[in-house]
Amino acid sequence: MIKTISTREVYRNHWTSVREDVIERANGQRGIYGVVDKDPATIIVPLDVTSEGLFLYLVEQYRYTVGGRFLEFPQGGWEQAEVVPEELARGELKEETGLTAGRMTHLTTFQIAYGVMNQKHHVFLAEELVRGAAEPDHEETDLLLHRVSVAEFEQMLLDGTIVDNCTAAAWGMYLVWSAAKARQG
Repeated sequence: MIKTISTREVYRNHWTSVREDVIERANGQRGIYGVVDKDPATIIVPLDVTSEGLFLYLVEQYRYTVGGRFLEFPQGGWEQAEVVPEELARGELKEETGLTAGRMTHLTTFQIAYGVMNQKHHVFLAEELVRGAAEPDHEETDLLLHRVSVAEFEQMLLDGTIVDNCTAAAWGMYLVWSAAKARQG
């Protein structure tokens, strides 16, 4: 067990705060632990079931921290500590893709990069999708929407086109959930 001796905030902006904790490990050794605190977020698996097959919607956007454009499931947060997860998921889906879902299913809640960050990530499956106009915020004006088959999506995961770990984890959770649902009949 690690005991917190003291904590101090070293940085804060609208999206993130960083704190530095003096800690004491179980063996009595003291050290410093840096923690990034972020409000809850959501990631949505937008599944479009058609007579032609199963399709997924991805957003493509520039990610400053890694200097490139990437494909991922719609995701994000509202920079609020208290949110209703489904409202957040529906809002992010509409904002980034213009899609509304007739049915939203909460699959799980993950922790993102919990070795360094304290942020919940609510995972939702969005079905019965209806297209509308996207409502991107000022930081998402470069978003591009892609509709791909499940086979194309999985190939993108395998060949490294999709590198977002949250997207991969959400898809894995969907597959586990779907298999469990099928076993239940």
